[in-house]
Order: sequence, then C-alpha cells, then structure tokens
Amino acid sequence: MKTALTTLSSIVLAMFVNNVNAAQSKIIYAGSLLVAPEQALKKEQTLVVTNDKITAIKEGYVSKSVLNLPDAEIVNLKNQFVMPGLIDMHVHVTFERDAKANPHRWATEYEADYALRSIKYLQRTLDAGFTSVRDLGSDYQVIFPLKRAIERQDIAGPRIFAAGNTISPSGGHADMHGYRKDITDVFKTTLGICNGADDCRRAVREVIKSGADVIKITATGGVLSNTAAGVNQQLTDDELSAIVDTAHHLGRMVTAHAHGTEGIKAALRAGVDSIEHGSYLDKKTVDLFNKTQAYLVPTLLAGATVSEEVLTNPNMPAAIANKVREVTPKMQASFKLALKNKVNIAFGTDSGVSRHGLNANEFGLMVDNGMSEAHAIKSATVYAAKLLGQSHQLGDLSVGKQADIISVNGSPLEDINVLKNVQFVMKAGQIYKQ
Repeated sequence: MKTALTTLSSIVLAMFVNNVNAAQSKIIYAGSLLVAPEQALKKEQTLVVTNDKITAIKEGYVSKSVLNLPDAEIVNLKNQFVMPGLIDMHVHVTFERDAKANPHRWATEYEADYALRSIKYLQRTLDAGFTSVRDLGSDYQVIFPLKRAIERQDIAGPRIFAAGNTISPSGGHADMHGYRKDITDVFKTTLGICNGADDCRRAVREVIKSGADVIKITATGGVLSNTAAGVNQQLTDDELSAIVDTAHHLGRMVTAHAHGTEGIKAALRAGVDSIEHGSYLDKKTVDLFNKTQAYLVPTLLAGATVSEEVLTNPNMPAAIANKVREVTPKMQASFKLALKNKVNIAFGTDSGVSRHGLNANEFGLMVDNGMSEAHAIKSATVYAAKLLGQSHQLGDLSVGKQADIISVNGSPLEDINVLKNVQFVMKAGQIYKQ
C-alpha cells in the first residue's frame, strides 16, 4: 500500500510540473526592477510569469533548472529598467483630432470606419507602454466591439475600461453643435442626452445597458464644443445627484468633465469619483476634493496640444479658439494648486485631442509643474488602478497580479522623459513589443 501511495504521489507531482511548464511560463531577468513606486528599487531580479499572472519574484538571475521550468521562455532585460505597465485614465481611442481632416466626414462614414481607424491608435498606445486605458467618450457601437476584440486577442491594444456615450444635457458639451437643428436632430445620439433628474436617471441606465464600465458626465461646458456657451456648470445640481446616485446604485463609478469652478464644486458635492481637467480650481475646491477623496485627472497634454493648434489652424471655429485662449493657461496653475494641497491625482492625457502614442508627454508636463518623478509614475500606476477599482490586479508588479510589464532605457525616477521611449511591453503575460 505504501509503495502504491508513493507511486501515486510521484505521478501527481509529475502532472503538476508538466502543467506548470505547459502554462506558457516566462522568466524575465530585470537589471532594475520597480515593483511599485512606493517600494525601493531592486537590482538583478527574476520575475516568473505564468499565463497572465506574476507568480514569483526572486533575487538574482535564477536559472530555468533551479525554477524547475525547463520549457520557459527567457526574456533578457538585464540592461533595462523594468516597471509596471502604465494606465491612462482619459483617452478617446476611436478618434484623433486632425486639423487637416474633412470636418464633415461624420456624415459620410459608418461606425466601422471609426473602428478600423482605431486599430492603429490602439497599437500606438500599447507600444507606448500603456497597457490599460479608460476611454471617456466614444460611441457604444464602436468602443465596446473594440474592447471585446482586444479581449479576444483579435487585435492588439491596451485593456479598455470604457464609458461609452457621455451623459450630457441638450446643448451641452457632449451634444452635437455647429449644424442646422434638423441635421443635428437626425444625427445626434439620444443615448446619453438628458434633461431633468428623471430623464438623467434613464440616460445612465441606458448607457450602462449598452456596456459602460464607468459613467462620464459633462458637468460644465467644454473647450472643443463648437458653441459660445462658456465652461460653466451645465447639468443642474438635481441632475448631477440623480446621475451619481443611479450610477453608484448600479455599481459604476462616475467621472465629470468639469472646467469651471462652480461646476467642479457641484460635481464633487454630488459625489463623483473623479474630475477631468479641473481647469479653474480655488482653495475651497481643493478642500472639497480632499473632503470627498475624489481624484483629479488634469490632462495637461490636451491643453498644451490645443494651445499649439490655435496658433496654426486658421479653420478653428472662433467659439472654440476663444475658449482655448481663455481656459488652457489656467490648467497649469490649477494643477500646481491641487498638488500643493495634496489632492489625489491620477494620470490622464485626453489622447484623441493629442496624438495617440504620445501619452507619456503628460509625464514631462506634470514634472515641469512641480510633481516628483516618483509621484508622476504613481499617478499612472497605483493611483490609476485604485481609481479604476482594479488595485487587486493592476498598478504594481506584486505576485498574483496581472503581468503588465514594461521596460525603458534608464531610470524614470531620475529622468521622467525616458518613458517616451518604451522598449518592452507585456500585457497579461503576452509580449507585444520587444
């Protein structure tokens, strides 16, 4: 009987070893390893990746035989700085602003045109080291099929958390502007447009029904909507409360596009989880941020991009150009105020306004305006994962988390701009750039 039990144990052990080896194990040798921004940098480390998870971190460069993984793939990053994949909390992957594009192509193209054009945007974003993104405003008929295609590995791209259609009042920032009313009535989406608290509850439910992971609202006017409506509060306090309550009851976080001070305050009082842009902050506003523990996603790159465009694009509508000149100079001052007052800040670029793949340019703007390199990295890893509600699987390289791993030449803790040139990208254990 003892011999039989010993034989059975040997068979089970052999099956376990074979299963581990069959599980697409990879061994990464990291010259420098930043497991998480708040942890000390480690030298000469071995990471073991099994399927989509990090399963071990060892001191030194440990061989396949010692790890008992004879069939594992070796990834040599001994001359690289290895760190968690980056997270951009504000993108629009289904379009890219182009001053030379036909402004009327929306009237001639189908949803498939937007989806096909997005494939290159998604690839650029992933190649730039951003393994997860939060898309805050793309038509549900485009963004959710793209998200599913990435999950099936039909196309390459970052992991997407999407809002789908934005919740906006009629005539608000996310509504259609600049054309005859009979045209806008035909082409505008009604999925997220709402008026009055009850109608806004309906809109939230419709957007969640379409697949939304997060709810995006336009609490104030916006810079790039073609209307001279300013950037003050657009959704009423009752509408804001109805939206947030409905979304939270249905298990979704809420983020608010908000530029004007009073609109930011109203959104925070209503209980939003984050504010996008936050261009006009004051001391009372940052106190409200700290009271609610909401996050600011500053999108400095968007401001810098449109500030450059207004100087070179004579076709920019006056209603937009005037707002660009008025609003964007305020963004950096508000960022500094938030930073000084220890507001929670998560990384976001508003890519789509800027070119996809240049997301890392936001880091330089953050550091130039007073944020430390380590804080900037944390905003795009640990803090971003927390705001997504994904700290259990994203944001750092702890054992058991998703194997979202990138590497760069040199230390971004010393020069943040090295993040503009990512050398290696792994998402969920799969290598996409090497």
